Amino acid sequence: MTPYCYLKLHEAWTALASSSPTRSEREFQDILRRLELALDASQIGVWEHNLDQNEIAWDVQMHRLYQTGRESGPVPTAIWSNAIHPDDRERAEQEFEDAIARRGQYNSEFRIVWPGGEIRYIRSRAHFYVNEDGSPSFIGAEWDVTADVLLANEAARQRAVAEARALALEESSARIEYVAEHDYLTGLPNRRLFDKRLAELAEDASVSTLAVLHLDLDEFKQINDSHGHAAGDIVLRAAALRIEAAIPKAAMAARIGGDEFVILLVNFGGLTELNRMARDVQRRLKKKIRFGHEMLQSGASIGISWSADRSGSNLLAESDIALYQAKTSGRDRVEFFSQQLKDDLMGKRRLAEELKLALEQGDIIPFYQLQLDAHTREIVGIEALARWHHSERGTLSPGIFLKIADEFGLSSEIDALILRRVLADRLSWGQHATALPRISVNISGQRLYDPQLIDDLETLEIPEGALVFELVETIFLDDCDDELLQTVDRIKQMGIEIEIDDFGSGHASLIGLVRLRPARLKIDRQLVSEVDTSSEQRRVVKSIVEIGKALGVDIIAEGVETENHAVTLAKLGCHTLQGFALGHPLPASEIDSIFASKKATQAANLRR
Repeated sequence: MTPYCYLKLHEAWTALASSSPTRSEREFQDILRRLELALDASQIGVWEHNLDQNEIAWDVQMHRLYQTGRESGPVPTAIWSNAIHPDDRERAEQEFEDAIARRGQYNSEFRIVWPGGEIRYIRSRAHFYVNEDGSPSFIGAEWDVTADVLLANEAARQRAVAEARALALEESSARIEYVAEHDYLTGLPNRRLFDKRLAELAEDASVSTLAVLHLDLDEFKQINDSHGHAAGDIVLRAAALRIEAAIPKAAMAARIGGDEFVILLVNFGGLTELNRMARDVQRRLKKKIRFGHEMLQSGASIGISWSADRSGSNLLAESDIALYQAKTSGRDRVEFFSQQLKDDLMGKRRLAEELKLALEQGDIIPFYQLQLDAHTREIVGIEALARWHHSERGTLSPGIFLKIADEFGLSSEIDALILRRVLADRLSWGQHATALPRISVNISGQRLYDPQLIDDLETLEIPEGALVFELVETIFLDDCDDELLQTVDRIKQMGIEIEIDDFGSGHASLIGLVRLRPARLKIDRQLVSEVDTSSEQRRVVKSIVEIGKALGVDIIAEGVETENHAVTLAKLGCHTLQGFALGHPLPASEIDSIFASKKATQAANLRR
């Protein structure tokens, strides 16, 4: 919008230009005065450039704009040229030369440098005309637009900053989304992206058939144990590359955990094609992989499920069942999901539903197995073992239902229920016992990652030293995360000790032990079964005892089936023994009787 002062200038100039000879001198002077006032108010400088004389006439405002220190009068063109910023000078002069050549309008914007070094932005406008002497000239005006330019520059800078931030946010979001949907080691899609893609294909009308090939690397555990995790990582990366190379472009390969991979196929030619592809993948995965100076070799067991109606809701579960069959049938096999396997799956689901009902009705109860001092045979601990009081099948051991509980996310509920029952039983036993030993309670990985765990434990007001949590060895690998370690530390702060169960089954490491700092290690029963007859087993057990000594950790041996076992394990340095030779798991009432009998014996001895 033209400022008010510009309007006044325009009005005065128009009146002057249109004045007729009949106007009085007074009117004419009035018009000139109005023109001068308008120019002064607008802070616009007026100039005239006589091209023949190459001379510039500046008014007082022009001298103010350029800080010459003069009031008026002609100036050489060098005054104007030298005042222009060096970076703008050539362009500004060229634009004036172009206007001369066209004998047209001059329109330019440039920077000038004041004598004190300050930089100002100037806008210049002029028109060509021929004066009364017939000399070609330009008459124009200039004004300071520094504030406008700086404001525009700042706005542009802010826009650039905002655009850069938006771009960075977009890139960051894209990276986060990529990381959330891809495996960090192999770069393959992970379980989340696999599930998402499977759901999309199930809704795609162009898809007629779907299939899932579920792979598990054979001998991977042995490679990890023998050569370390670095070797295992090399094998996983190589497997990912080989699987991707074997599948068509429309297919997708994903790593869904550990050494498990899945291939998602669409619109395949039939079961023969699925079998051929599975065999090709197996052939590729059998090729040796170089690791340093070693050549590693793996393989794969594969379970296949497929659907002819795009239904993909059960494909992964069904392929997992087929994979289990392939592995239990001897590994390096390909198995298709069958009706029989489906019946087995349905049987598992029925059992899971029954298990949910049993949890609601309180039919999951603890049995207790005594733990004895290896030398004195005194009771030093008790392990709580989950049992299912089934209305039709009687008392069921954990081997029948705990795997189902893990698969269907019920482990945490079982852990919580058993813990409450144990505390109630302990309170009851306190009426008939002079001192109660520690009670070991199993805790699953599911339960350890439950965000409500610590709050739940605090509400139970557990006496310090009363409980021990047994962690299965597979829970703590070298890469156990900070979240788990923080949870374990909080548990310890509550006076609950930590034990490692099934130690020696092949998953633990010294690094993991040092980080977790358990109170005890429980030797896996497989290392105890022949300890009295196998020198190799004795050496292994002795090594675990030495590890315990080095770390200040007590050793418990479970699976003690005979007296020979007990004697041998005591000689090897085990602190505590547990097994059928020393006592079978018993219900809470029978444990109460043991404590009551022991208390009565102690009282009788005191009376003697």
